[in-house]
Amino acid sequence: MADNPTAAILIIGNEILSGRTQDVNVKFIAERLAALGHKLEEVRVVPDVPARIIRAVNELRAAYDNLFTTGGIGPTHDDITSECVAEAFGVPWQKHQATWDALERHLGAENFNAARQRMAMMPRGAVPIPNTISIAPGFSIGNVHVMAGVPKIMQSMFGTLEQKLGRGTPISMRAVHGLRIKEGSIAAGLGAIQQRFPMLDLGSYPFYRESGGGVAIVAKGTDAAALDAAIAEAELLIVSQGITPVRGEPAI
Repeated sequence: MADNPTAAILIIGNEILSGRTQDVNVKFIAERLAALGHKLEEVRVVPDVPARIIRAVNELRAAYDNLFTTGGIGPTHDDITSECVAEAFGVPWQKHQATWDALERHLGAENFNAARQRMAMMPRGAVPIPNTISIAPGFSIGNVHVMAGVPKIMQSMFGTLEQKLGRGTPISMRAVHGLRIKEGSIAAGLGAIQQRFPMLDLGSYPFYRESGGGVAIVAKGTDAAALDAAIAEAELLIVSQGITPVRGEPAI
């Protein structure tokens, strides 16, 4: 996966850090990025604090090919992502006239108050990311893509954005699991498989169900033949413990 574009996600919002809101955006973005051939390498969560947002944006956009942010682009006082991104890039935060006009038409001039006007402000040079749910767009500037935190709106934005993103070799996964397997009993064998397939990411993940616990072994990478071969070896490793392997992830 060395030649695949790299990516990070920056989640912005006190509501995530407080536990009030459970993030579901990472799973969606990660799965879509894998299909596009982008390797997600970092996820970071920061509060609604300007200095923290600015520092994170600058660190992550320098470290990865693309940075995707979620949250903080609404009309309220704590929606500060847009102006923070402008400051991170060192450009003015200003009215985006086409977005301003579209929101005013959609909401009506009498309802387009100062709070809602904030959603038409962007860093100079930003390109809007349309959404079909609430009209108010996200935006891209450089390699930073700023999207809403509300899942349905974010997904709408990402659906538009992904058409413009570069492509790499799609990243696929294979999985096998076994009931009553203990991680410690397969650790050495799993490490040996990883050494034989250094081009893959190989991991073991314990699970617990009412019907009993076990371990799932998951391989991730861009080489389909290597994925199939590694999972076949993982099956044999499970068999060596006197357990029947089952292809795929364990049922929830």
